[in-house]
Amino acid sequence: MRVRTSGVLNTFFAVLLCTQSALVSAAADTIFLGGPIVTVNTNNEEVEALAVKDGKIVALGQQADIKKNWSGSKTQVIDLNGRTLMPGFVEPHVHIVLTSMVEGLWLDLSNFTLPYDTLETISTKLRAALKNVPPGGWLAGFGVDPSRTSPFMAELTTEVLDKVSTDVPIFIVNQSGHIAYVNTKAFEVAGVTNKTPNPPGGGIYVKDAQGNLTGKLIEPPSYLPFQAKMPVPTQAQLVEAMRKTTKKLAMKGITTSAEITVGANLGLDNELGLYQYLMVNGGLPVRVRAYLYGSAIPKGFNAIKPNQGDDRLRFVGVKFLADGSTQGLTAALNEPYTYPADTKNKGSLNYQTETLLNDMRPYFDQGWQISIHANGDRAIDQALENYNTLLAGVAQPEKRRLRIEHFTITKPEQLIQTKKLGVVPGFTIGHVHYWGEPFHNQIVGPARANRIDASASMKKEGIRFAYHSDSPVSPYGPLKYITQGVTRLWQSPLERVLGPKERVSVDDAIRAVTIDAAYQMMSDHEVGSLEAGKLADFVVLEKNPRTTAPAQIADIKVLETWVGGKRQAW
Repeated sequence: MRVRTSGVLNTFFAVLLCTQSALVSAAADTIFLGGPIVTVNTNNEEVEALAVKDGKIVALGQQADIKKNWSGSKTQVIDLNGRTLMPGFVEPHVHIVLTSMVEGLWLDLSNFTLPYDTLETISTKLRAALKNVPPGGWLAGFGVDPSRTSPFMAELTTEVLDKVSTDVPIFIVNQSGHIAYVNTKAFEVAGVTNKTPNPPGGGIYVKDAQGNLTGKLIEPPSYLPFQAKMPVPTQAQLVEAMRKTTKKLAMKGITTSAEITVGANLGLDNELGLYQYLMVNGGLPVRVRAYLYGSAIPKGFNAIKPNQGDDRLRFVGVKFLADGSTQGLTAALNEPYTYPADTKNKGSLNYQTETLLNDMRPYFDQGWQISIHANGDRAIDQALENYNTLLAGVAQPEKRRLRIEHFTITKPEQLIQTKKLGVVPGFTIGHVHYWGEPFHNQIVGPARANRIDASASMKKEGIRFAYHSDSPVSPYGPLKYITQGVTRLWQSPLERVLGPKERVSVDDAIRAVTIDAAYQMMSDHEVGSLEAGKLADFVVLEKNPRTTAPAQIADIKVLETWVGGKRQAW
């Protein structure tokens, strides 16, 4: 009898222990409550509490239910104290390596405040930076912008730069990234002369009426002879710069970012090695979705396969440049620019249509997502024509999610084709704020300027779109993008609105920096909204953007970022 009783008790305690073990394993690592939790799910719901376990969201809902079902002895309960929890922001178009170089290794000449710089103030900054150039070094910089310089369209030339130095080679990239300026010494070191032919891929060594080099370079292929002679930063310098820049991204609430042109600055092998080194040695504070720069890929390259990597670093696409910069007057338009008066300049395409198609097709066939930079409506026409050809016979073209970057100057009929092909556009929404006035008053005129970054028209057509910075082209900060997309206010004068009909709601703008940006990068299954099963990537904000005046959303403080259920140290 005792033996039988002992057996029953043993069985009872065994079941109890198993039950307790199951309860412990089911308990969440962390529960968030006490403030608005904005899910950005299909219904844009807000919930009272959210539970995280093993780096993923396991439950959302009412506070009482979450605490009852997911609390354990080791569960950390975080009271938001009225602060707002949202999905971590998704930045689908950043040049991380270039931004790191600009912020950490080059002279950053960007000026997004008022008043504008002049050639004199720029030259003063360059002279001051000369003392930091080591023997044999170059003075490299980024961020001059003639469309935001006084007087309008005042531009650097060899004459201007030679007054800064005739001994140190100078290489300055325009804010757009599609134009650069060099002095006579740089031409000498690079071996570029009046007789040097323009490189393929849209590169131009600009010359005056007498055939003499002016110091202006158009499109990245023209930079290559100069970059080949510039000292290469050490791995230690690049690693430090990358860590600092990605930390700044995280401080803006970004938890997933694109690297949109792997190989564009230091060569493909060097940049692949840099990212792989970083991931092996401590990683980065943000997830990265990487796009190889098409022009940098050597023939026969197969070291990286489509979607190779993990949820921290994954290679998803290949990027091509179809044209240049709208504010730089090089984007390919169907009708001429309106500056200067009576100009016939329509910008230019970087490739013949068939050449671009042939360059893209092998990567498309391999399964890569294709991304095309196209600012002007003529370049967008070319991109859509090529995408139509690539997708011919594809049963569900929307699954390929082909991208068009910037999609700046558009025609209404292009939106219809975009929807048909399942193309996902991305807008540099800072265009409307920082360049709204020059676009409207000088560069393309009111009719075309009012259609720039046509968000509301996209929404009406049922097209998903994303907002981005194109950093270092414009400042990163998704809360700013929300304000810019909702208000479309010029920086100067602030009260003017560029294209009032293209303003969107706050919820639409939030989706453009979260779930729809994740969709654009093939990552909406894992990030971009707060839903059970997704990665626990969050941002904690001082205020709820859904209940904040649109013009003030840009100023909401980012208090914390969480990646994989872990708070990132700032």
